[in-house]
Amino acid sequence: MTTNIPYAEVIGDPIAQSKSPLIHKFWLERLAIEADYRAHHVLPADLTGYIAQRSADPSWRGCNVTLPHKLAIMDLVSDPGGVRDKIGAMNTIVRQEDGSLIGTNTDAAGFMAPIADSDWSGKHAVVIGAGGAARAVLFALKQVGIGEITFVARSGLKATGLLMQASVKGGVLPMDARLPEADILINASPLGMTGKPPLELDLDPLPADALVYDLVYAPLETDLLRAAKKRDLAVVDGLDMLIGQAALAFELFFGATPPMEDDEQLRKLLTA
Repeated sequence: MTTNIPYAEVIGDPIAQSKSPLIHKFWLERLAIEADYRAHHVLPADLTGYIAQRSADPSWRGCNVTLPHKLAIMDLVSDPGGVRDKIGAMNTIVRQEDGSLIGTNTDAAGFMAPIADSDWSGKHAVVIGAGGAARAVLFALKQVGIGEITFVARSGLKATGLLMQASVKGGVLPMDARLPEADILINASPLGMTGKPPLELDLDPLPADALVYDLVYAPLETDLLRAAKKRDLAVVDGLDMLIGQAALAFELFFGATPPMEDDEQLRKLLTA
C-alpha cells in the first residue's frame, strides 16, 4: 500500500477495538496536517511481511503496536534506545528517511502521565498480567522508586522473570489468589476487555486510599473500575494512558506536538 500523503497505523490482532485512529485523526485535523492514521489488522504470521512491505513505502511514517505483537516486533527493527533490555517490549515503530526502522516504547511514559503527581516511593503495587503492557508498567514504577510489586499472572515463571530482570522486590500470585494490601492495583492484562474473559477480583483487601488503574479502555468503565467505585476507591481508566502514549507517538510520526488543550473535547469524542 503506497499513498501520496504521509500516514501511520496501529497494528494488532484484534484491532477493531482500537481508538488510536480517532485520537491521531483528531490531532491531525486540529493542526491542519495533511496526513492519515489507520488501524490495520495484522496476524502474528503476517508480521514480518507487513514490516518488510511498509518499510519500503516512503509515505509510511510508522506504526503503534498492540496485542499480541509488542514482543515479536523487537526482532524486526533496530533498538538504539535499548528498549529490549530496559522494558522488553515495543509499542511504537518509526520509519527513518533511509527506510530503516527503529522501535521504542511510549507506554511507560503514557502510563505514568495521570499519576505522576503522586509519590510512589516505597509504595506497594499489584500488577495484573505479565505481558508487554506489564513490562512498561514495571519499568515506569521502578523509575519512580516503587518499593514492592506483586504480580498476579497466569504464568508465574514469566512474572518471576520480570521481577528478577528489573531487580525489584516483590512476589508472584496466581490469578485466583486473594489480593494483598497495596497502594495501587493495575490491570495490565486484556482481561475485562470487550471480547476477552472477565477479570474477577475481590477488592476487599485494598485499603480505603488505594488507587485502581485499569489499562483496558474498551469498555471504558470496566467491571474492575465499577467495583472500585462501589468502594469509593480512586480510579484511573485506560483512556488516560492511551492518550498519553499516543501524544508521544504522534510527535515521532508527524513531527508536531498534539494540541493537548483540546483533551476535554478529545475525551468526549472517545466516549461518545
